[in-house]
Amino acid sequence: MSIKRRFSDVQEGGDEINMSPLIDMVFILLIFFIVTTVFVEETGVEVNKPQASSAQDLEKNSILIAITANGKVVYGGREIGPTGVRSTVKRLSQKDKMPVIIQADKTVTTELLIRVIDEAKLAGAQSVNVSTDN
Repeated sequence: MSIKRRFSDVQEGGDEINMSPLIDMVFILLIFFIVTTVFVEETGVEVNKPQASSAQDLEKNSILIAITANGKVVYGGREIGPTGVRSTVKRLSQKDKMPVIIQADKTVTTELLIRVIDEAKLAGAQSVNVSTDN
């Protein structure tokens, strides 16, 4: 009778499932998807862009600069002003030669738009484009 008790005691304790490999696999998959995901940066402000019939889709990996209706120049939700365009573009395009896309409101003056384009080109941008609606 004591032998049966010992045998049944051993069987009761062995019903656990080892979850360590499953948790490790979930973390590896999570890291893989985070590393391979391409994040699209937004300018952080809403802009009414002019329409153009010759509009084309541009690269997703680019530097987006917005010019609001009241003349603020914004990158990444933060106002940088026209003078901050050159340092921002220079810093971001050091590693990769990314194109610069300017999202200007349709009420922005041509003078301000040209100044922002000039600052981006002086920073060494390979191409500077103006974003429009189709």
